[in-house]
Amino acid sequence: MQTILVIEDEMPILVAIEDVLSDAGYSVLTARNGQQGLKYALEENYHLIILDLMLPRLDGLTLLKRLRKQDPHVPVIILTAKSQEMDKVIGFNSGADDYMIKPFGIHELVARVKVRLKNAQVHTQMLENYELEGITFDFKAVRAYQGKKKLNFSVKELELLQYLISHKGRAVSREKILEDVWKYNMDQAPLTRSVDNYILKLRQKVEKNPERPKHLLTVHSKGYCFED
Repeated sequence: MQTILVIEDEMPILVAIEDVLSDAGYSVLTARNGQQGLKYALEENYHLIILDLMLPRLDGLTLLKRLRKQDPHVPVIILTAKSQEMDKVIGFNSGADDYMIKPFGIHELVARVKVRLKNAQVHTQMLENYELEGITFDFKAVRAYQGKKKLNFSVKELELLQYLISHKGRAVSREKILEDVWKYNMDQAPLTRSVDNYILKLRQKVEKNPERPKHLLTVHSKGYCFED
């Protein structure tokens, strides 16, 4: 199930968005001020964020700029009463993917959410080849080479590496990895140790110094992150 964070201080709008997204099959978490919203956004990984600009405690643009420093990929749809062209330009320049003017049609919002999620999924799936530490990874063919020599990587190791590279610069939780790579339902199979074991195997194969990795990084209390 895809998870959406909604950051909105107007309760009627917040409830309406939460209800329609839940009915559409999404898992929804809500926040009613900017500080709480930023905390939630940085603590967990979401498939999409819906963000009001006029928020108490921390305005939406400042929140978005801080979020983009740590997560450049998560789709963000801005909600605002501001309709001037320059307001939209500022929103997009701050890292927004879409922009909706209040009052808006609730079903149009759901349609835009679906488009943004689909586009994000296509972007993630586009990675087919990658070169790292002299190793060429052909994810489409599920193979890895060093020069002409074929290396021994399991299918799951390559799937995990491809997933982390596709989320480069972003910490991904063990639970999210199990859900997306292993296709596990976390209510039934909370086997986060499996991820740790596979990360250790990958470090042995791709890191020059597995004890001090520079690509497959552990992010305390969050999970794992890939860096070039």
